[in-house]
Amino acid sequence: MNKFSKIKVLLYGTGAVGSLYGGKLAQAGAGVSTVCRSDFKEVSETGIQIKSVFGDYHFKPEAVVKKGGDYSYRPDYVIVATKVLPEIDVAEMIKDSVYPETSIVLLQNGIDIEKSIAARFSNNEIISGLAFVCSSRTGYGQIEHTDYGRLVLGIYPGGISPKVELLAEMFRAAGVPTEAEEDVIAARWKKLIWNAPFNPLSVICSGADTSEMMSDDKIQELSRSIMEEVIQLASADGHPLDMALIEKNITDTIRMKPYKTSMLLDYEAGRPMEVEAILGNAVRIAGKNSIQVPHIKTVYALLDILNKRNLSVKTIPRSHR
Repeated sequence: MNKFSKIKVLLYGTGAVGSLYGGKLAQAGAGVSTVCRSDFKEVSETGIQIKSVFGDYHFKPEAVVKKGGDYSYRPDYVIVATKVLPEIDVAEMIKDSVYPETSIVLLQNGIDIEKSIAARFSNNEIISGLAFVCSSRTGYGQIEHTDYGRLVLGIYPGGISPKVELLAEMFRAAGVPTEAEEDVIAARWKKLIWNAPFNPLSVICSGADTSEMMSDDKIQELSRSIMEEVIQLASADGHPLDMALIEKNITDTIRMKPYKTSMLLDYEAGRPMEVEAILGNAVRIAGKNSIQVPHIKTVYALLDILNKRNLSVKTIPRSHR
């Protein structure tokens, strides 16, 4: 029997991130079941095919449950890999599957996203997780992972627990580079250094991928300005970061295989974008600390109106990441 076979995982969100990493936990030997919405039929009947730089694989969950359905076991981990959107009440969504022994893993984008979950489930361990990955859902039950893939996991608001170490061990066993991080909030700020410029600018630049953005000197300059403001905010929030991270992010993006950001894919499909999680929360933290972030505020305003206009004219069904 595999050493991880008794670990039970319930995954919310079978899009690009949830499927990729849920499938990896299944490869490690954990029992992984999923809660699906838009792709319930495909996942329950045929599973999910993942084309990955880690190696292609097929992920067939132990069980597939519709939202609001019954669960056959008490999960050790509930992993939330949905988009962070105002209309998705995560606490309400997962409440019936959280038990005293359950750790809640938020494998999601954005900054300052954990507070409401920590308040609702004050007696449960909250694990904040970040995926540094280029992946997309190309169709129902179809995921393409083209680059990167590292995970960072840590207790919110800080620390490393035995269950964080166990989860990291499972991911590593399946070939996923995974770090257990004492200061996971700092790690979220580090990810925002990339997300704050490139996700919004890919939409504002009429569908530019990473290669197109990096080939334009003006966009590079604007990206650096946004990154500088993110580092200012991180410091004010008690998590100082090295300014050298700016050039590292620029260099890494130049080397990246041309990639359409997750925000751009959502925009093109008529799905809501994570405007508030990535930009709105940063603007609110700036206001709380009386810090001027003119570049972030400008991009936030532009993206917000694009998001509202896009949702008012598109009729394509929304889906989880």
